[in-house]
Amino acid sequence: MKLSEIQKQVRQLGDKAIAAHSQRFFKTGRGEYGEGDQFLGIRVPVLRKLAKQNKALPFEVVSQLLFSAYHEERLLCLLMLVLQFSKGDAQQQQTIYRFYLKHTKFINNWDLVDTSAEHIVGAYLLDRSRKPLYKLARSKMLWERRIAILSTYHYIKKNEFDETLKIAEILRHDPEDLIQKAVGWMLREVGKRQLDLEEGFLKQHYQQLPRTMLRYATEKFPPEKRKAYLAGTA
Repeated sequence: MKLSEIQKQVRQLGDKAIAAHSQRFFKTGRGEYGEGDQFLGIRVPVLRKLAKQNKALPFEVVSQLLFSAYHEERLLCLLMLVLQFSKGDAQQQQTIYRFYLKHTKFINNWDLVDTSAEHIVGAYLLDRSRKPLYKLARSKMLWERRIAILSTYHYIKKNEFDETLKIAEILRHDPEDLIQKAVGWMLREVGKRQLDLEEGFLKQHYQQLPRTMLRYATEKFPPEKRKAYLAGTA
């Protein structure tokens, strides 16, 4: 299948009403984090089904979708790359990983990052040096910083928490709302599995953490404990 053929298949699924809602939901207005992004109006479950149907497409075709002006085509690309990575040999995985990090400017919204980072970057670095995560965490690019912390979800699910806590340390004063939410979310996931580690981090830093980060991190705490953290009296 050629690139034009898969794009034709995708664009026939578009819905103008859904597209208009997505434009608002993903903050595409001037000065917002998704400024200028364009939507066809396709629900994620539909894209996931399409990705599975086309997962055998050559990498050379799939990868070109990442350069699309349409959000859903970039998401479809990432969904297919995740599937290809999971079944690929070492060479295929390296190719996908390198392509991903070379083109992060196209992985430019939170859903694109959250769908792919742990499954590609996190998975590739599982048995390798994690240094690339720290470079991403210190990036000036919002999406690369989110990739850094979300990639550690792969390790959290394996009960490995060091990388999450170290990168949370780097990002604990990040001014971006989407980073604060991501760090708080990952801290919460650590706490679900080993609460003492999350609380150890929070007790050291909670009085200086952005409120959004703290709200996300303590979301599952008992009400009184959460209230104390948020009030700065834990």
